[in-house]
Amino acid sequence: MKNLFKRFTVVAVLIFIAQLNFAQVLQPVKWKIETNKISESEFELVFNATIDAHWHLYAQWLPEGNFSLPTYFEFDSIVGLELIDTVMEVSKVHEEFEELAGAMSRYFVDNAVFKQKVKVTGDVAYIGGFIDYMTCDNEQCIKLDEDFEFNLNETQVAKTEPVKKEKKSSLLKFFILAFLGGMVAILTPCVFPMIPMTVSFFMHSGGENKRKAKANALIYGFSIIAIYTAIGSIVSVTLGPEFSNWLSTHWIPNIFFFLIFMIFAASFFGMFEMVLPSWMVNKADSQVDKGGFLGSFFMAFTLVLVSFSCTAPIVGSILVLSADGEVIRPIVGMVGFSLAFAIPFTFFAFFPSKLGNLPKSGGWLNSVKVILGFIEVALGFKFLSIADQTYHWGIMDREVYLAIWIVTFALLGFYLLGKLKFAHDSDVKFVSVPRLAFAIIVFSFVVYLVPGMFGAPLKALSGYLPPQATHDFDIEKIVRDNAPNIQYGDATMISDKDNLCEKPIYSDILHLPHGLEGYFDYEQGLACAKALNKPVFIDFTGHGCVNCREMEARVWADPQVLKRLKENYVVIALYVDDKTKLPKDEWITSDYDGKVKKSIGKINANFQISRFNINAQPYYCLLDANGELLVDPKAYDLNIDNFVEFLDKGIEEFENKK
Repeated sequence: MKNLFKRFTVVAVLIFIAQLNFAQVLQPVKWKIETNKISESEFELVFNATIDAHWHLYAQWLPEGNFSLPTYFEFDSIVGLELIDTVMEVSKVHEEFEELAGAMSRYFVDNAVFKQKVKVTGDVAYIGGFIDYMTCDNEQCIKLDEDFEFNLNETQVAKTEPVKKEKKSSLLKFFILAFLGGMVAILTPCVFPMIPMTVSFFMHSGGENKRKAKANALIYGFSIIAIYTAIGSIVSVTLGPEFSNWLSTHWIPNIFFFLIFMIFAASFFGMFEMVLPSWMVNKADSQVDKGGFLGSFFMAFTLVLVSFSCTAPIVGSILVLSADGEVIRPIVGMVGFSLAFAIPFTFFAFFPSKLGNLPKSGGWLNSVKVILGFIEVALGFKFLSIADQTYHWGIMDREVYLAIWIVTFALLGFYLLGKLKFAHDSDVKFVSVPRLAFAIIVFSFVVYLVPGMFGAPLKALSGYLPPQATHDFDIEKIVRDNAPNIQYGDATMISDKDNLCEKPIYSDILHLPHGLEGYFDYEQGLACAKALNKPVFIDFTGHGCVNCREMEARVWADPQVLKRLKENYVVIALYVDDKTKLPKDEWITSDYDGKVKKSIGKINANFQISRFNINAQPYYCLLDANGELLVDPKAYDLNIDNFVEFLDKGIEEFENKK
């Protein structure tokens, strides 16, 4: 027994250490931010950058031909202050030819100091913003940012670490999704009946010592979280971000995930049960009688094993959905799931008198499993859709995908009304109010989906449906093609077909949304922009990019945005995950990682990383006809006004350069 515990402890420590290594993030530049008082009304904001050995930080202004990202200071929150001049570079700047950039460059080594003068104009004096910068060594470049804020009334400086808002938001949403998955898992027939059994164990194991019983209950709850988090850590450490990226785009894992979801659904429908070998459950259960904290741990381990047939599909689904390139994501998912899973067991172990408030076990528990089965079917087709889009099979077009969802959720509605019955279901003699309420919600969702069969955008689901361009019978497209100049409110849409200089390469397999005409090859699009004397709008996108579809449906579709894209820009959409293999004479060897890039997606991804030092999508860049940036690029942002301002600034800068 001691050897078993020792081995478990060693494994847990190794997982923790490995996770720490994976969680390390390179930050070669450390910022120290302070203020100097010049006079009663003037202050100097000082930004001190300490640069690691072998790394350098780019200056604010770079020589022509150097496309590295300069250091940029954004003051986006100013109260009771005004800026005096611009940010000054105080430290020595190295000006020489840089091999990594392939051009003359200006950069700092060891340290850099920047200063910005401000004048106090009000009773409250506050300024906040961020520093956007890129730092490189001889092998790689990293784009980072640093938030800052100054409260000059208190002459104190509050400094915050770089904040990746989009990733934090994404992880929070995933945590909530996993937490809800844990709550649903509680309501399955192989988990819910375990609650009173667990409470009984702790009531007897503690004897007369209630404090000890509650301590054991806490250990039990933390053990559940630790076990599931260990699973997430193993997945994270084993796979890593590169393998996760392969999982999210290659057809083999996506087809495999699709089949896994169908197997999970069949299990929930009662076709078979997913069970672990009995010896494994019996071995864990035999350790429970040891008592104490170790007994609590093995009680939790036994619960995880016994509930496997109901929780495996949910846990498996969370781990599959976490395969999007972030190492931390599987761990976040398992923490969220296990937290929700552990709370009721721990709560009732603490307060056994509350058990009487729980509903009795019955046929409704199996109904929860069946409902989850229908949801598994709907989610599973998303993976088949990604593979279909990436490899252009033409199987899962938008209307086919919608038809499957409409039928799936209609059947779920009929099941809730008792019109459909599975092997382990109890007879539904009457429809309860909760079942009726759920049926109304489901059928309302089905009604919402139906117009999508005729081309309705279905904005609420835009990120999860195949692109509108794959729809065969799109009424909006038919109207658009037969009425070149279309009035949308105050905006008149002018057809942009005449803006194309020649037929776009890859237009037989790649498409733009909302009838936009554009290019899918950077060089071809740039040449057309030169010929038409127009700025370039580059859209780094992907077939499996949920946020890209959401931006297209919610932001691009706005008449103000669409009008500017149609009339003022040459649009170039660069898909970074397209698997179409190119002829050998079009292959390139990457300057970034030295690997040969053979497909459309690999070449576009390499271009985005080497040119803009970022690999996230969506990512929007506005360039002039010579390929030079007009304004700072923009990422995912559902604020339409911000996007319109972004496009207008690009047009203004382009006009100023003429």
